[in-house]
Amino acid sequence: AISVYPSQDNNNQTVWIFSGSSTANSAWSIRTSGNYSSRDSWDFTSSNNDFYDANNPNRQTLALSSLFSSSNNPKDIDSIRKRIPGGTRTQVFAASATNTPTITIASSTNRTIANLFMHNSAISGDNIGIRVSGSNLSYSTGNSSAWVGAGILNKPIGDFHAGTFNNRSAVGAPGFAAQSNGSVRVVVNSNIIPEPEEYALVFGLFALGFVFFHRHRQKKKRRQQAAITP
Repeated sequence: AISVYPSQDNNNQTVWIFSGSSTANSAWSIRTSGNYSSRDSWDFTSSNNDFYDANNPNRQTLALSSLFSSSNNPKDIDSIRKRIPGGTRTQVFAASATNTPTITIASSTNRTIANLFMHNSAISGDNIGIRVSGSNLSYSTGNSSAWVGAGILNKPIGDFHAGTFNNRSAVGAPGFAAQSNGSVRVVVNSNIIPEPEEYALVFGLFALGFVFFHRHRQKKKRRQQAAITP
């Protein structure tokens, strides 16, 4: 799965968090560049449920920079680091979310997911794909595959529709994942990574409201009882 959030540090950027594993359905390779191909790209279930909402890309390859590079995004880093085991807040992300986005296939060394291919298609579902650094990453049928880490994309959240998007089965599934509907899922969140303190505030206000409501009912009940007492 890929979770997409607005960046807290730059309104023109989004945070992409990779997690999960699958099994290669064919023998091919993930490329370093190139347009759509089922070897390393996918399209979504429905063309009327567009992934792209504005500034539609036309066979664009966009750099996915490391979240923890020299151009740090301190608020985004803080949100993720403090939501992993050992942090000071409720666990949301695995520790691997702090890494540079990488993909591993079989026993191959982690390969950096350096770019994302994006294309707005008027015929089939919108396209997206991963492109690795270095050389092509080969895989064979039955190989296990997994991706982890987080990166920054120079494309604002307003360019995407919010929601959950699944790849189409068979023709729309990348070869490095099981060829079934939803073997690759992208969840676009319109709001920033929520802070646990916000949840605590909401629940606190709810609890306080419940207390006031309960006391009000008790007082009303006592008044009613007093009114009918001879």
